[in-house]
Amino acid sequence: MSITIQTAASQLGVKEISGSQSNAQILQYAKDLGISNYTNDDAAWCSLFVNWVAHKGGLETTGKLTARSWLNVGFPTDRPEPGDVVVFWRENRNSWMGHVGFFTGFSHNLSRIYCLGGNQGNQVSITAYGKDRLLGFRRLRKVGVNEIKDQHLNRGSHGTAVAELQDILKQLGYDCGTTDGKFGPKTEQCLKDFQASSGFLKLTGKLDKATREYLDKVMENHLLEF
Repeated sequence: MSITIQTAASQLGVKEISGSQSNAQILQYAKDLGISNYTNDDAAWCSLFVNWVAHKGGLETTGKLTARSWLNVGFPTDRPEPGDVVVFWRENRNSWMGHVGFFTGFSHNLSRIYCLGGNQGNQVSITAYGKDRLLGFRRLRKVGVNEIKDQHLNRGSHGTAVAELQDILKQLGYDCGTTDGKFGPKTEQCLKDFQASSGFLKLTGKLDKATREYLDKVMENHLLEF
């Protein structure tokens, strides 16, 4: 289970208080984020919840209370993993309204998407939404952290640096499977494919100094596209 899902799941059951009062925990989400204009849990708080969970995990946030703001952070993916952000439309696809939460899985026939989020039935819950309401999946990046800096990684390595490498490779279009922090044969092959794309790197399948420096340059150009 990803850290994102663990954090979100720890809040399951947090619920609005009907009437003039508000749940102190929901207001605390806003306080932790420095959002001063959220003062009553009657206001929509799905994006507030996702911001809070992302903030706790050291991930990108939007700082906004609108669900569709999440379409502008992270990077798009059509192969979502539990913990990725999922954004749905409300009213109609072209309106400004939406809903956002964390992807947990698909129904057996792929027609419904299970979402762990806030303001679902006025509480933090896991709810299924029709796939026809999907606007997109986004994978969030770590903020201010470069786990692979000065790292030498190869098959058998494991940990957060490997997970970051896997996410970076996937951002660049290489399918190394689930981000699990384990440097196995798929991650090794993807790294070889990346090295081959350079035209000058040795095809070692290892993250050495030369590969890391080239990866940094490619990612810098890639991020400018978003």
